[in-house]
Amino acid sequence: MPQGSLGIILNQIQNKKMENLETDLETTEVVSADIVYSQDKAQIDVQISTAHAYPRNIMRAKNNAIALVTMDIETAKTCTYSVPRGGKAITGASVHLAKILAQVWGNMRVEAKVVSIDAKQITSEAVCFDLENNLAIKCQVKRSIMGKSGRFNDDMIVVTGNAANSIALRNAVLSVVPRGIVDAVYNAAKSKITGDISDETKLIARRKQVVDQLKNTYSLTEKEVLSSIGKAAIEHITADDLVVLIGIGTAIKDGDTTVEQAFKGARTSDTKPTAEQKEKERIELLIQDAKTMPELAKLEKSVPTEMKDLFNQKVEEITKGGAKK
Repeated sequence: MPQGSLGIILNQIQNKKMENLETDLETTEVVSADIVYSQDKAQIDVQISTAHAYPRNIMRAKNNAIALVTMDIETAKTCTYSVPRGGKAITGASVHLAKILAQVWGNMRVEAKVVSIDAKQITSEAVCFDLENNLAIKCQVKRSIMGKSGRFNDDMIVVTGNAANSIALRNAVLSVVPRGIVDAVYNAAKSKITGDISDETKLIARRKQVVDQLKNTYSLTEKEVLSSIGKAAIEHITADDLVVLIGIGTAIKDGDTTVEQAFKGARTSDTKPTAEQKEKERIELLIQDAKTMPELAKLEKSVPTEMKDLFNQKVEEITKGGAKK
């Protein structure tokens, strides 16, 4: 073989070895922050231009959202949550409803992520950007990562972070979508949840169904379920109470609260009610059972501050029912 040909072959082998070496090595490219920003800005500019070219139809978005949340009872049940705060149940639209609204509202950019984890808390941050109206709102949510035995393990921290992301996303979306749209869709979901309770027989059956489901799912007693909504007997559960109870179940599943937090009043208190508590329970029952305005008028001066809303609700109910004042 000619010497020149041998040299060419050796060079080819050497080049091939270098190519294989370069393939095996990981390469790192340093990209300036300005380039990253300009790329992200370019994407947002395109999305804004598209949003202006294809503006949303508000009524169509509203109707589509209502159609989705009332599609079936299971979907409707996921659209509300209830958590105990200061002895009362705070009820509202859930993250599932927020996601449905974001999908049908359109022309939105939404993201949520964990931004910090310290020794005791995890912080999640969500941003909702209405590209059409040039409105961006950022929300942060903090959640404890401490349990009875100390700091959560890694798996539980991940679960807590996901729950915090969901809550932050919900808060951001509901801060951007107009309140009128949110309320209309939420009320439609609540009506679907309660179902047909047009007469006493149907209401009794629905009460039993909801209470039994909570008892069986979370190993609760009837007293524990009733305590979460401040009722003394199952007969006092109203349509709004049904929404709260179903919302508690959703909140537990989503990580907004726990079984212990939702029902801790009945689980941790073995003491007998005080005279003041008994009096409040008596007044509450009288308000619930009142049928006429004169009956309510006799109670007005003795109604505690925390029952004013219940009292006013009963006044409105009797007034609308055409009762004589």
